Amino acid sequence: QVQLVESGGGLVQPGGSLRLSCAASGIIFIINDMRWYRQAPGKERELVAGITRGGSTDYRDSVKGRFAISRDNTKNTMYLQMNSLKPEDTAVYYCNADGGGREFWGQGTRLTVSS
Repeated sequence: QVQLVESGGGLVQPGGSLRLSCAASGIIFIINDMRWYRQAPGKERELVAGITRGGSTDYRDSVKGRFAISRDNTKNTMYLQMNSLKPEDTAVYYCNADGGGREFWGQGTRLTVSS
């Protein structure tokens, strides 16, 4: 079993920055790819960014150039650096990981971008 705990959400003004963290615990050696998803009010959950075990990254078009995903395997933690935040980035952000044939989710952390 793998447990994922997100942190770092909050209220930010448009144009501001924030960094989310996702700490993994449990049988962490089985973790392969990790991802950040988000779900805005009244909308479906969507993939924001992903990172492989080797560090290859991918982003949805709307966050390219503004968000940066990274992971520190020595600390069992994944990050999402978010810059130039927009009101449409407002959502609950979820950490996701796969490994051992299973998929794991965190409980989510809320980001609100508003003036």
